[in-house]
Amino acid sequence: MNVMEARLARLSLKGDQGAFAELVSLYQDKLFHMAYRMLNNRQESEDVVQDTFLRVYKNLDRYDENLKFSTWIYRIATNLCIDRLRKRKPVYSLDAESTEHEGLDGYSMIPSDDRTPETELLLSDTQRIIHQAIETLPPKYKTVMTLRYMQDLSLQEIGDIMDMPVTTIKTRVHRGREFLRKKLEHKL
Repeated sequence: MNVMEARLARLSLKGDQGAFAELVSLYQDKLFHMAYRMLNNRQESEDVVQDTFLRVYKNLDRYDENLKFSTWIYRIATNLCIDRLRKRKPVYSLDAESTEHEGLDGYSMIPSDDRTPETELLLSDTQRIIHQAIETLPPKYKTVMTLRYMQDLSLQEIGDIMDMPVTTIKTRVHRGREFLRKKLEHKL
């Protein structure tokens, strides 16, 4: 897979539209699901996917073939999601519990156009509560928790995507879990 992606990237760099279209079809759904889990907004997620492919196309000449193509493209998409999350709401401190969103259920922050009867039924109470809790995490923890538990990526893959040492990722996963545990203690 990695060899094929590198070949497609090389062909795309040479102007092969077909090769680039293959890269898009390989990744558009995966990137959309990852973005949607981080942003909980269909329109924003679609925008992130589009922006990701624009950046990939513009920066193909910078692609380092020693890096897995998937790592590179996820890194771009993740950074775009983090940028949107930072612009969206205030940064939370893990030390000082913010009261700004007290009583505001995280689920209500999901735009109404994404709450169809089908999705309501699919989300069990437990999933919904966990989903709400993840929503309230600061972006740096929300990102690692989403990549780890919703995208099922390894600590090493997350480290590569975020361009951070695995030890930092481990710490963020641990702190993210602690943050969630405190949030969930009185809800579950």
